Amino acid sequence: ALTLNQPLALLPRPLLLTLAATSHDPVELTMLAARAAEFCRGKDSEVSGLLYRKNDNERPRPLIHDHELYETVANNPRLPDSYKEAMVLRPGVQGGSEIVGEYGQPGGETHIFEYLRRNSYIPWGHYAANLADDTIRYRINDLSFADMRGLRHLYYQRSYLRLAEMLKLSRPRPRRNLEPHELEELRVRVLALLQESSPAALPYTATLWGWNFGYDLTGSGFRLHASHQQIHQQYALIPPPPAFSCGDQVSRCVEEYRWVTGRGLFADYLRAIAANRRTDGRSGGPDSLIIYEDKQLILLVPKAQLSQWELQIICKEEVGNILEADGECRAALDYALLLAQRILAALGTTLVTSLEYGKRLDNPDSDQRLLYSLLPKLPWSMGAFSEAQHRFICGHYPEDFAAACREQAKKISGEPPPQCCP
Repeated sequence: ALTLNQPLALLPRPLLLTLAATSHDPVELTMLAARAAEFCRGKDSEVSGLLYRKNDNERPRPLIHDHELYETVANNPRLPDSYKEAMVLRPGVQGGSEIVGEYGQPGGETHIFEYLRRNSYIPWGHYAANLADDTIRYRINDLSFADMRGLRHLYYQRSYLRLAEMLKLSRPRPRRNLEPHELEELRVRVLALLQESSPAALPYTATLWGWNFGYDLTGSGFRLHASHQQIHQQYALIPPPPAFSCGDQVSRCVEEYRWVTGRGLFADYLRAIAANRRTDGRSGGPDSLIIYEDKQLILLVPKAQLSQWELQIICKEEVGNILEADGECRAALDYALLLAQRILAALGTTLVTSLEYGKRLDNPDSDQRLLYSLLPKLPWSMGAFSEAQHRFICGHYPEDFAAACREQAKKISGEPPPQCCP
């Protein structure tokens, strides 16, 4: 009799990759995983881990036969959880990046590990907050506000503690998470000392935060987006110029706008958003760009989108970076980021790049606001020649897309907007 594994062996590789990405059959996916790597099994034949072999440097390496097939099948949400854990989620399976922080407890409402990524694309390394192996989150709808709060808490905490160390501030008792009020007290102390002293000696003067959500691989082997779909966020500190921070681009616009007009760019921008008129000049249709608003921020569709379906979050008060964001502002940011992702997911988005644009810690300009940009990657609107020319061609008016987002926001069930931390 012909087994299922024999037909798989006859398929050309593009079909194997497509099947790994799109199959809904857990049995089929486990067979594809077995083609990609070697597994250990327990007495009950359940997968218990990967087989390893020492390389030429006497370091153990997993026996992976096809890395692209391996990553693609591991990113399929319908792969059994035991395989996900063995392939990508168990601490240590993706390399030698040690766990340096933790939020929550195993079996609790949420559980997150903080890794120091030594094999970083940033020369001095970066940190990553990953949902732990016992808290599997492949879809945005699986992500709770408790998860989002934990991911962002580790970002705020690591940034504030590192800055405190640079400024030689006494720090709270190590090897535990700071409580919300302790985190806020530390932020206030760091901000006050930075404002009182010269920041010239700081080796790092800007923050970096990013979130690549989603994974895809075409049958031809064209890799799209993140390394694995288990939700994770990455962050670091950035040295002074000439080291690049994307918030520097915003700072230059703020400076040039003030030089030309004598006014604040963001002050005028927020007024213009509130008084927006339709891009096509028609009356009677939706004319607002705002999707969600509270006293701290607005979630909106920008007038000229960097990618189709782009959303932005802008602080309304004079908050230019996370060091200037108090507990209430941070909670509002965390909620808005999750709400924006849920809206995009409800509209069918599966790949989203999210970036933080913050001003330098030593920049005294109070006009520049902290800004987040969520950039979906759509099958019909990937990065293209028009974006390279800064033409930003989209198939819709921003006011109409904002209206569609507001309709989705009404349908989203979840936690109410958070209150200020104690």
